[in-house]
Amino acid sequence: MSTLDPQQDSTIRTILNTIKELDQLNDIDMILDRILLEARRLAGADAGSIFLRQGEELVFNQVQNDTLFGIDGNRAAQYSQLRIPINSNSIVGYVAKSNSLLAIDNAYNLPKELPCTFNSSFDIEFNYQTVSILAIPLHGFNQKIVGVMQLINATNDEGRKIPFSEISQAYLQLFSSHAAMAIDRGVMNREIVLRMVRMSRLHDPKETGVHVQRVGAYSAELYREWANRNNVPAKECKSMFDMIRLAAMLHDVGKVGIADTILKKPGKLTSEEYTIMKSHTLLGARLFESTTSDIDNLSKEIALHHHERWDGKGYPGEVDLFSGDRISGLSGTNIPLASRVTALADVYDALSSSRSYKEAWTEELVFSEIQKCSGSQFDPELVEIFFSIKDVLRAIGEKYTNTA
Repeated sequence: MSTLDPQQDSTIRTILNTIKELDQLNDIDMILDRILLEARRLAGADAGSIFLRQGEELVFNQVQNDTLFGIDGNRAAQYSQLRIPINSNSIVGYVAKSNSLLAIDNAYNLPKELPCTFNSSFDIEFNYQTVSILAIPLHGFNQKIVGVMQLINATNDEGRKIPFSEISQAYLQLFSSHAAMAIDRGVMNREIVLRMVRMSRLHDPKETGVHVQRVGAYSAELYREWANRNNVPAKECKSMFDMIRLAAMLHDVGKVGIADTILKKPGKLTSEEYTIMKSHTLLGARLFESTTSDIDNLSKEIALHHHERWDGKGYPGEVDLFSGDRISGLSGTNIPLASRVTALADVYDALSSSRSYKEAWTEELVFSEIQKCSGSQFDPELVEIFFSIKDVLRAIGEKYTNTA
């Protein structure tokens, strides 16, 4: 029989159930979002953020703030480029360096023995008032520090800002010790994808880590907004967002099977060469044919159909995957949604990026081209969504500029 009171028993059960849910997620962004949401719920925190460790720095990766951003959050803010050294100057840097939890009752009146200081620039910029802070080191495999979670402003039932209680600190330490394992797994999943991209890069210099990171993030955010507008249940939306973020990164993985003489040809391809180039869609899909997981099936779908067009003039259409024989064309909503989303994301990034054979287009020209292709190359609903989240897309482009 449990020796816990009913409230404690319910809280621990919720923690264990959340840990199980984390095991179902694949991509690091979705894992961090779920961890931060549950941590804030456990502590009654108004806001929070998560920083992941890269070398001797902490890199900002997730933010939530009910007061400022509401339940849907600030999507552009998720892609901030903030980096903080692991040293004693900042609160999160100090927690990473000291490898210990830090609870602060008043951010503007820190204990004198603390070597770190509170950076009030966020409060000033957004007219916010930080009071209580709880910063927790996140330990992955082998007890390595993988990051720091910082919760802001615990609140009571009346909404008044209060210190983080000892019981909530205990719950959060229990939760974070397990959640960090999911973070490790999410980071590893994305790294595996990026390794496949690096393999492709040996053949195709255009297939860089930054390119696929952007395409994956663009695709996920376009899908999220589409799902919100089409009243997709929250659980289904989160599951697809999680999968498409990784699957879209593998859209061109089939290029590993295309000869270097074609991929690296500086001039225009001949008709025969272009036909061979188009076969990368089939080659990519075949890599996932013998698998049964949802994310592999989605990867196959995107690899096969990300060059389809809304008007039916794309390729390869409905095909026999092994012979490559075309059965029929694909157009409109017969093209899988994830493929329509990735097609738009891929072209947006290609036009916005410089290549050996072209300069990057200006944003004005890129937007004009995408609008012009609405209803012909691209799903018109997705084009409308594209323009409604321009700030998010810009933030993604700015974040993924120096990733290897």
